[in-house]
Amino acid sequence: MTFTYPAIFTPKKDGTGFHVVFPDLECCETEGPDLEDALDNAMEALYNWISVELEDENGYFPPQTDPEDMDLEEGAFVRNIMTRIKFLPDSD
Repeated sequence: MTFTYPAIFTPKKDGTGFHVVFPDLECCETEGPDLEDALDNAMEALYNWISVELEDENGYFPPQTDPEDMDLEEGAFVRNIMTRIKFLPDSD
């Protein structure tokens, strides 16, 4: 199953990379020293968040916020991050 959620990438004030927040997913955030690492870390954070919710009997998957409805700091931008969770071996 594929899950996609928007993530806000905000450049760190000291210029050492990006802080990433998923506004729809409680406590789901990460960072990276450059954009490539921040994207990789965002995919991993999303995968881990979804995996934990799937294990919970009452797992909750909130609707995705439209990026146009998000208030962004100067220099911040939104990217949709996708992850795929396999429920059974060799399944998509």
